[in-house]
Amino acid sequence: MRNDRTAAAVIMDGAGQDEDPALLRRVLGARLRRLRETAGISGEAAGRTIRASHSKISRLEAGRVGFRARDIDDLLTLYGVIDPAVRAEYAQLASRANAIGRWENDADLIPLRQDTYVALEDAAAIIRCYAPGLVPELVRTPSYAHTVSAIAHREPAADIQRRVELLMRRQHLLTRPGAPKVWFVIEEAALRRPIGGNEVWQTQLDHLADLAVRPNITVQVLPDYVGGPAISSVPFTVLRFAAPELSDLVHLHHATGTQFLDKRADLDRYNSIWSRLCVCATPPEQTLEVIDTIRSSHTLDA
Repeated sequence: MRNDRTAAAVIMDGAGQDEDPALLRRVLGARLRRLRETAGISGEAAGRTIRASHSKISRLEAGRVGFRARDIDDLLTLYGVIDPAVRAEYAQLASRANAIGRWENDADLIPLRQDTYVALEDAAAIIRCYAPGLVPELVRTPSYAHTVSAIAHREPAADIQRRVELLMRRQHLLTRPGAPKVWFVIEEAALRRPIGGNEVWQTQLDHLADLAVRPNITVQVLPDYVGGPAISSVPFTVLRFAAPELSDLVHLHHATGTQFLDKRADLDRYNSIWSRLCVCATPPEQTLEVIDTIRSSHTLDA
């Protein structure tokens, strides 16, 4: 167990006041899955050990639920982890992973899985996003975001405003020290659509142009003739993490909820879709020119 102890110790050494429980749950789940697979134990057998189903093991290993100390103890015994120091490290990691994340204060506005996504988004090293039909959330201006939220959610104005404020807090990751690499593919049709009226639309285009020149942000525009929804009609985001224990994660957001995908076949499929979108979109160095063209053509039409 020497290698496992070393890796667990690295995780422990990275502890800090700003650590994200959602990311820690992913780390711990990934490590438990590796232990189980190395021991040659099925998910069904692991579930029986903790008096639960195979689906509970899947949720634990995906980092989507919290960890009970008793379950961690029983699973480590099943997987043959006997070193007291290693077991203590896992127990402490589980305790930290069960803490309340800073996004959970807005749980009334964000469903559980979406809250987990926001926390993981905040912890990602690379974010790749495609959202057909509208400007992606992370690059929306407050006015554009308010208009979209008012259309999508029949809620009191105060709740709409809270949604916008939450989104603005999420957007801090784009410009903070050590910001992740973020890559957007945006449909030309989405940029042509004057959501909120001409002033809101113009401000949104200006904001996107300002972000597109930042060194950590790449923006590509998918021309109308390509037919982006024919490649993917569902918005998706691919997250990549610096921690080697974590695989990429695909997040799908649709009308009835959200979904996380981390199986190799799913990741390969969405990486292939992403590659097609990027190849079909205009090169990043032409993005400002495309935005200017869209703005000019709208002015002429008016």
